Amino acid sequence: MTDSSRETEIRPAVAADVAAVKAVTDAAYHHYIERIGIVPQPMRADHAAEVAAGRVFVTGEPVVGLVVIEAREDHLFLDNIAVRPDAHGQGVGRRLLAFVDAHARALGLPEVRLRTHAMMWENQRLYPRYGYELVERRVDGPYDRLHYRKRLAP
Repeated sequence: MTDSSRETEIRPAVAADVAAVKAVTDAAYHHYIERIGIVPQPMRADHAAEVAAGRVFVTGEPVVGLVVIEAREDHLFLDNIAVRPDAHGQGVGRRLLAFVDAHARALGLPEVRLRTHAMMWENQRLYPRYGYELVERRVDGPYDRLHYRKRLAP
């Protein structure tokens, strides 16, 4: 495998990646703490448990981006997507979103769902560009969330 293919490969995270998963997640979400007034949920996740459960996929050597996904009965839930800030604009997020779509299709799931905090304005512009539609806004405890879905063509 060439160095460049290792940098673009998306692979299941392993235990040795847990520190990098935490570091990338923290770097991607830290700037939201002041804006939303609480620590974003992805920063509070049990990254070791998510990795052990096979829910985390990473890209880059070293890790620059990741997704945390969970197959549910009728959809694939995209729990977290994070890209290290110094890797923004390099197509990492786009590749991760394409991976999520392909993973859902491979599992025979008709759609991907995700949620984002209402004050994460950037996401409200981003997700519709990738085919996500806003389904509802719901307050879950301290989190004011927008719920999105993307229906996948068979």
